[in-house]
Amino acid sequence: MTNDNEPRDLRSRNRQAVREAISAAALRLALEQGPGGLKLVRVTDIAQAAGVAPRTYNNYFSSREEAICAFQADQARRLGRALRARPADEPLAEAVTAAAIDVFANPEPDRAGLAMIMSTPELQGEALKAFTMAEEPLAAAIAERTGVGARGDLRCQVLAAAVAGAVRVAGRHWLGTTNPPPFATVLRDALGHVLPTTEGAS
Repeated sequence: MTNDNEPRDLRSRNRQAVREAISAAALRLALEQGPGGLKLVRVTDIAQAAGVAPRTYNNYFSSREEAICAFQADQARRLGRALRARPADEPLAEAVTAAAIDVFANPEPDRAGLAMIMSTPELQGEALKAFTMAEEPLAAAIAERTGVGARGDLRCQVLAAAVAGAVRVAGRHWLGTTNPPPFATVLRDALGHVLPTTEGAS
């Protein structure tokens, strides 16, 4: 079964590689400028750093903010697929937690990049949009897993939104903690406050 955003062929994989290269270049240049210098990051600079033409950049992204947050958007879209990949007999809470850790904490997030995205007003909205995009495919995956149909019901949609919110809160807590534990530990703890109350519906 193909799904939420999985590259299906070589052309799709090549496009995804270009998208990732542009996003990585945009974030790197933004970090070099610092939060106050975000507007100094130009499309031509991002394209040059990524090794593509400005026109190619414009084919992938409509703004600096979208390019910088693309990695978070791609992560979010993978969450539903990651849940589908978990063992069918695994309890829902365990499966969702493992899927989220696999997507968001493996490897450990880039602390400097995440801090910039979550502390810069222009990027916060784009990051929120990225997490919101995770909700529909995650709700569908939860619905399939719990047997309530492909589109799911209100419980699945609320749970998906709660999981996305828990991931964001875990990120803020991790960034705001001196000498924090691995992000996977913080994320597991955050999800533990959301998932147990839904286990009876699985």
